[in-house]
Parts: sequence; C-alpha cells; structure tokens
Amino acid sequence: MRIAIGSDHAGLNLKREAAAVLTSLGHEIVECGTTGTESVDYPDYAAKVAEAIQKGDCQMGLLVCGTGIGMSIAANKFKGIRAALCTCEWEARLTRQHNNANILCMGERVVGIGLGKAIAEVFFTTEFEGGRHQKRLDKIALIEDRNA
Repeated sequence: MRIAIGSDHAGLNLKREAAAVLTSLGHEIVECGTTGTESVDYPDYAAKVAEAIQKGDCQMGLLVCGTGIGMSIAANKFKGIRAALCTCEWEARLTRQHNNANILCMGERVVGIGLGKAIAEVFFTTEFEGGRHQKRLDKIALIEDRNA
C-alpha cells in the first residue's frame, strides 16, 4: 500500500520512526513534508496528505504534529477523508474496524515515539469490518455531500 506521510516540525521524529515501521511492513511511503526542524504550519502538510488520498495517489495517510489535534481538524475538511486522532492502540484498532479511517493522526508530544510506533503498526494492519459499520459511513458521506 502507498501511504502519504506528513508532519510539522513538532511531529518530525515520530513521523520518521513510524515511517520506518511502515516500510518494514512492506508499505511504500510517500513523503509530503516537512523534512526540517524549522517552524512550519501544520495545515499545509495535512492538505498534502489528504489530497494525495483524494487523488488516488495513496490509499492511506499518517499525520503527526505536537498534539495531533490540528492535523486531524485540517485533514477532516477534505471530502472522503476520515482522519482519526489516536492516543492508544485500542483507538487505532477500533477506528479502522468501525470507521474505516484512512488517515492516522498522532501527537508526538502526547504519545511519544515508542507508543506512536505501536499505534501506527496497529492502525495500518487492521482491516475495516464493513457490515453494520458501512451504513454509518454512508450516512457520513451524505452529510459531506450536503455540506461540502
């Protein structure tokens, strides 16, 4: 799978470490920035990752900032994006199984490197269950269509 990854300066270290985990799982990483430690604006990178998924260039994404909150807010402004802020492996598993989330958002200052890597592994190895959950996603899509 092709996974678009992005971060601001505050999420750079976790993004790099999570990318290594994803590569070890056989995924192809598409780097959307930032790659330096200078202060940058997180919405720019959330947009790049979300657009890569919308265009079909990537199937899923990873966004990391200090808390993960800003990234999730910005990414969820894009139609068809279901960006989930996860702080533990349980949330990562359930948001994939029940919500078919297509972008994982994390906060490096919140979860740290070790837990962040574990969350990423769970998120990107868990499948959507479909069934009763699909009708709920269909309702979300209708809301998007009415309000986009």
